[in-house]
Amino acid sequence: MKYSIIVPVYNRPDEVDELLQSLTLQTYKDMEVIIVEDGSSLPCEEVVRRYAGKLPLRYYMKENSGPGQTRNYGAEHSQGEWLIFLDSDCVLPPGYLQAVEDELSDNVLPIKGELEGVSAWGGPDKAHDSFTPVQKAISYSMTSFLTTGGIRGGKKQMDKKFYPRSFNLGIRRSLFRQLGGFSSMRFGEDIDLSIRIYESGANCRLFPEAWVWHKRRTDFRKFFKQVHNSGIARINLMKRHPGSLKFVHLLPMLFTVGTFACLLFALLFLLLALLGFVALLRIPPYTCVNGPMFCIIGGVFGMLLFLLPLLLFSLLVFMDSSIRNKSLKIGFLSIWASFIQLIGYGTGFIRAWWLRCVCGKNEELQAFKNNFYN
Repeated sequence: MKYSIIVPVYNRPDEVDELLQSLTLQTYKDMEVIIVEDGSSLPCEEVVRRYAGKLPLRYYMKENSGPGQTRNYGAEHSQGEWLIFLDSDCVLPPGYLQAVEDELSDNVLPIKGELEGVSAWGGPDKAHDSFTPVQKAISYSMTSFLTTGGIRGGKKQMDKKFYPRSFNLGIRRSLFRQLGGFSSMRFGEDIDLSIRIYESGANCRLFPEAWVWHKRRTDFRKFFKQVHNSGIARINLMKRHPGSLKFVHLLPMLFTVGTFACLLFALLFLLLALLGFVALLRIPPYTCVNGPMFCIIGGVFGMLLFLLPLLLFSLLVFMDSSIRNKSLKIGFLSIWASFIQLIGYGTGFIRAWWLRCVCGKNEELQAFKNNFYN
């Protein structure tokens, strides 16, 4: 068996249906599929049964323990030489596995027949035409260069090393066992595994053609929870792996501080303009109005000056997303999604930094402990 595809699931039968359907269409067939139900109250067992004759498929049910431990459970019951971890909200193009096979074949040394520098890999994600406008906007915010998504895990990443995410991650079985699988972290466990891969002397690669359609979160509230926990996880990872924090990981935090600073100063200048306007109304006729007019003009100018960076960022996001998605509506939604992505991550980062680095709290933090999948 070449590939074992392992999918942790929690209350997502409809998504599992779409994923399994896409797996039946794969042009490369040497695989097994392992679905692990992580204590769901809405299981997908009936959905899995419908594909029993179409795929080499196994289904397991276990108590809820989070996605990392659920992936480990699936790996223990797998047989493939390579383990591929996918999220249940992914859909694969027909050539996905063939792209993986081609990448691995291209990295085999011609004489020794061994893989050159590839022990683990990850692939990018895209938005499918069937996604809702909100899902497309969220996908844009997570993959755009403007929101740092495009430089933290893609071709243009600022960090020289590529760290696969667990929604689309492959690793050689022997290395996975050597590292002990995913850690007990409920957030950031995939980056923790990637860091440990490099620490072991092995290497990760980006397979740009092994991409998936990734639905991510379905609304902005759930999306904020996800990115806020990701910001917290970055500090937890820094504590586990000193030196793993890079400048690019600070950018959402800097954006968050800058955004609130701009809004605060814009508000102060607005108040100055309003005070000038009130003073102007109270001045008797034929009296000098230079003071109130100075307050009004200065207040309006100062307010616009501090709002300008946010307006320019919004305009860039709107234009870029509208062109990419060929939709003005998605362009507008992408502005909101981008601010949520950056500020959600940034506030989580600041919160965890304050509690763990300043206040000295030792245990790993989680903001939304009981709602990981939501």
